[in-house]
Amino acid sequence: MIIRKATKQDLPQILQLIKELAAFENEPDAVEISIDDLEVNGFSENPLYQCVVAEIDTQIYGMALYYYRFSTWKGKTIHLEDLIVSKDSRGAGIGYNLYKAVIAQAQKDKVKRVEWVVLNWNKPAIDFYEKSGAKIFDDWRIVQMDEAGINAFLNENPSV
Repeated sequence: MIIRKATKQDLPQILQLIKELAAFENEPDAVEISIDDLEVNGFSENPLYQCVVAEIDTQIYGMALYYYRFSTWKGKTIHLEDLIVSKDSRGAGIGYNLYKAVIAQAQKDKVKRVEWVVLNWNKPAIDFYEKSGAKIFDDWRIVQMDEAGINAFLNENPSV
């Protein structure tokens, strides 16, 4: 197994993993991005994300996509957007090695925190994260506004 930085050539396999995750999370039709979106946003002069992949014999079996954020309390942080391992490859250490690569990058970059979200029903992931020393907060809520919500809000509040 090789853990390495993703390349443009990996994007079809990365998109397939993203779609597999959406299906696992019971949202199979939620993925709207394309290979072009991944390329433009991850491989431009100022990429919006970084990605590492787990490769065995030229096949991608997992990926971790993350990006840098800034905390008003801590400074530079990393947000781990997704850590995905192909369904048939779970339990082989791929997720652990990808996770370790992101944590090592955080240490190298001297970030103050790595954060991510986990679904409350994903017990294997929760157990893994807790065992690794991560803290899972029950008192914080995720807040999102989708594109329809953005448009509705601005239509109702045009002076903004």
